[in-house]
Amino acid sequence: MATASAVQSLRDEVTCSVCLELFRDPVMIVGCGHNFCRACIAQCWEGAETDVTCPQCRQTFAQRLLGPNRQLGNLVEVVKGLSVGSAEGAGGKMVCEQHGEALKLFCETEQVLMCVICRESRAHRAHPAAPIQEAAQQFKEQIQTQMQMLRGERERLEALQGSESQKHQEYQQKAAAERQKVVAAFERLRRFLEEQERLVLAELGELESSIEKSQGETVTQLSEEISHLTNLIRELEGKCQQAASDLLQDTRSTLSRCKKEPFQLPEGICPELETRLSILSGETLILQETLKKFQETLPSTLEKGKRVPEGSYTKATVTLDPDTANPHLILSADRRSVRCADKRQPVPDNPERFDVNQCVLGREGFTSGRHCWEVQVEVGQKDWAVGVARESVRRKGGIRFSPEDGIWVVHCCWDQVWALTAPAPTRLSLRRAPRRVRVCLDCAGGQVSFLDADTEAPIFTFPPASFAGDRIRPWFSLWVWAKGPGPELRLCH
Repeated sequence: MATASAVQSLRDEVTCSVCLELFRDPVMIVGCGHNFCRACIAQCWEGAETDVTCPQCRQTFAQRLLGPNRQLGNLVEVVKGLSVGSAEGAGGKMVCEQHGEALKLFCETEQVLMCVICRESRAHRAHPAAPIQEAAQQFKEQIQTQMQMLRGERERLEALQGSESQKHQEYQQKAAAERQKVVAAFERLRRFLEEQERLVLAELGELESSIEKSQGETVTQLSEEISHLTNLIRELEGKCQQAASDLLQDTRSTLSRCKKEPFQLPEGICPELETRLSILSGETLILQETLKKFQETLPSTLEKGKRVPEGSYTKATVTLDPDTANPHLILSADRRSVRCADKRQPVPDNPERFDVNQCVLGREGFTSGRHCWEVQVEVGQKDWAVGVARESVRRKGGIRFSPEDGIWVVHCCWDQVWALTAPAPTRLSLRRAPRRVRVCLDCAGGQVSFLDADTEAPIFTFPPASFAGDRIRPWFSLWVWAKGPGPELRLCH
């Protein structure tokens, strides 16, 4: 195997005197015979209009005559192989593919390992470098720091997963209990209605039997009376055909039988039927009205999350807090409206200010009572959010808009309205995006509700939360996707 000194001697022979590195695409100056990298000699002769000079012997030539030196190029590859083999035989360390030297340094700018020759080359001369072990120790410390942060985040998420799992189990138990109550209530209602149906139909059956019986009796009486009258008429017709002497016999008896009182139906049957029919008709009407009221008052599962807040709310006067406004938001002079700016505003980076999300809080905060305020959305604004947030909400870095992070908002994006619930947003089936939103806050009940202020139609109601120990402040966010003055959100008087 070649010795280290022999290898170094060969390296010196195949090293460019300009870049001090192994030849890359070597060429020879026809005239003096000196060799250079093609790129190096081209750089040396750059800008020369007539005569050119050899960088090594300083001889001047009138023409730029260069010839490729393929043998020298092949020799460079041989030297590279010898350098690698020599270095591996010396200690098995990583070596520079270009110079064959051991890789002992780390370039902090390029983030690569390099040898001492690379360190002095023009490519790395101006870059900060450190020994490999020192650089590795620094990165190891950074990695350990990141590992600690990731472990802490993992523990937080695991704890959150456990609490959420327990919370969902409680919700499932409550839902199962409510299901049993609903099934039992409807079963009782079904039995009651079936019993009422049986009683009413039984009464109707008796009434129909009475009507049928009354009809039969009436028909029989009328038939008998008609038959009696028919016989009497036939008798009188026969009398009229008799001779005068015969006709005048027993005349008084015949006429007396003709003077009978007109037939009358027995009283009490029809009025009784009329009364019973009236009573049944009234009961049916009551049943229909009761069913209608039941249908109107029974909450539909389709309206879940859209309940109108009950009770009275105090209309709050809300203004915007400039100390919390993101630098890409512009507040009006009266602090009653906000719009997007086309560039960052020169505002101090105080701890209260949101630095990433384009949000601003209301100056007012609430710890008790029931309050409401209205927000006017400018026509054409396609991406906005309004609601409430805890005083302690995170201000720096990216923020997740959800109740778990202390934010209760509805978000409108291109006429699609979402309630930013956890663990995932809930899309709301509204006929149109609201232009004026009423935000209702019940501190004691822990409830946040939203209504369309123009139609009084409910938008969404978040599940109850605990606001104890924290101030709740109005929240506003908006974004704009084109340059120029952006649309605005304005608080209504």
